[in-house]
Amino acid sequence: MKTYPLLTITIFVAIVFSACSDDLLSIDEQPINQELTLKSIYTIPADSLSMGEMESLLFMVEEEKIARDIYLQLYAIWGQRAFNNISASEQQHMDAVQILLDRYSITIPNSIGEIGVFQNNGLQALHDELLSKGKLSLIEAIKVGALIEEVDIKDLQEVLDITIDNEDITYVYNNLIKGSENHLRAYVNQLSKLGVEYEPQVLEPEQYQTIINQ
Repeated sequence: MKTYPLLTITIFVAIVFSACSDDLLSIDEQPINQELTLKSIYTIPADSLSMGEMESLLFMVEEEKIARDIYLQLYAIWGQRAFNNISASEQQHMDAVQILLDRYSITIPNSIGEIGVFQNNGLQALHDELLSKGKLSLIEAIKVGALIEEVDIKDLQEVLDITIDNEDITYVYNNLIKGSENHLRAYVNQLSKLGVEYEPQVLEPEQYQTIINQ
């Protein structure tokens, strides 16, 4: 099993993004909670892994990869710094899940380093569909970003409620949710600055409003 420096294994997710006044789509990162950044995954005992948990980890590393890959590609198309900044956070999300995969000796998909290539056929189709929408206009690209974060939140919460028992996976997934909530707020804020009122596409309206109003 690989070993990781303490700093690497203690700081992954829980990133908050706020708009900068000098650039409509600039987003800066800073830790949401110092306590979260100090807690190491490896301080949590490993436990036996169920088949559902294993499948979840393999799915989530690629779902986070969708966000990273699409934001990198949208940055190349539109040149807006927000996509590049948030893609870096999504890489941290992937790194956190990859540490869990490594911890439980689960083989990481071979395509993990290839932009736009996925082992899961359903996620490949979702990536291709969302990227096509994001190419239509800058506003559509930002809406794609918001939708991706909605999907992440919904999928993570559902698997936490139904499948996940291990404390280390629960810890990482809860932090991934916090990161996605921050990203969603950032995208909605940018759309508002462009005169667009975003309507939730996946989350229930009450849950969406709770996230936006935090």
